[in-house]
Amino acid sequence: MGRRRKGDPVHGWLVIDKPAGVTSANIVNQARKILNAAKVGHSGTLDPMATGILPLAFGEATKTVSYMMDGLKEYRFTVKWGEARDTDDAEGAVTQTSNHRPDKNDIEAALGKFTGEIQQVPPIYSAIKVDGERAYKLARDDKPVEMQPRKILVERFNLVDQPDRDHAVLDVRSGKGAYMRGLARDLAVHLGTVGHISALRRTRLGPFGENDAISLDKLEQLRHSAAAADILRPVETALDDIPALAVTEDEARHLRCGQSVSALRVAKRPPLNDISQGAVICAMEEGKLVALARFEGGEIRPFRVLNL
Repeated sequence: MGRRRKGDPVHGWLVIDKPAGVTSANIVNQARKILNAAKVGHSGTLDPMATGILPLAFGEATKTVSYMMDGLKEYRFTVKWGEARDTDDAEGAVTQTSNHRPDKNDIEAALGKFTGEIQQVPPIYSAIKVDGERAYKLARDDKPVEMQPRKILVERFNLVDQPDRDHAVLDVRSGKGAYMRGLARDLAVHLGTVGHISALRRTRLGPFGENDAISLDKLEQLRHSAAAADILRPVETALDDIPALAVTEDEARHLRCGQSVSALRVAKRPPLNDISQGAVICAMEEGKLVALARFEGGEIRPFRVLNL
């Protein structure tokens, strides 16, 4: 028999407004202790200096983390012109300087070059693996790190403010895998200078925005109260973009056992009458998520069963 997890079977999503100066892993550990949860993970790591939206997945919600991470993300960051740093943010060492400072017109004209599907070379201080090692570990050990460019989506890139000639505040809406540090670095180079991020805040991830988040202090105040459970969002919150299919008790029983259900039995139920082969479906029994399944070969085939 496997070792039983310590803690309570807590299921759902909790959105923390991460403060600066702590790691995402530290936030996970604190939230686990406060809610005495058996299992918790996070969706989309934030750098220690960054603040903002950090969704935590408890229990069965961990099975939906990949869908949350695929969601669009929104950020606001401040770039400081004139200094390149090895980490591409304020925590790194200065590697290059420049006296040139771009003006508002130049910045706004350049943003279109970084909008849409673009190629980006991730920062060397990142968790991407290079020859089996984390890039940041190689960089810290002063080993050569060659990062390969990747395609990313930048849906929106706007100049918000210029508090002084050395700084610019920008808003970004991006897809999976985009590094704001990389955007700041590349934008500065494009503008004939160098730069790094001096402040970074994530304002949205998938369905979660700033109004959905609470601070760790607030969560601590709710410790041991019924209200602590009330702030959890349903597991299926991460699956808002996936069509839901109502199934019967008998069908749900088969799906929970990993068995397929004939699509003929449910063919006339929405959304099955309007989706294509291979589509992912949320199988729901009386409003409760049973399984993630695919519509394939005339069957509803479960590939991730949830025990709620």
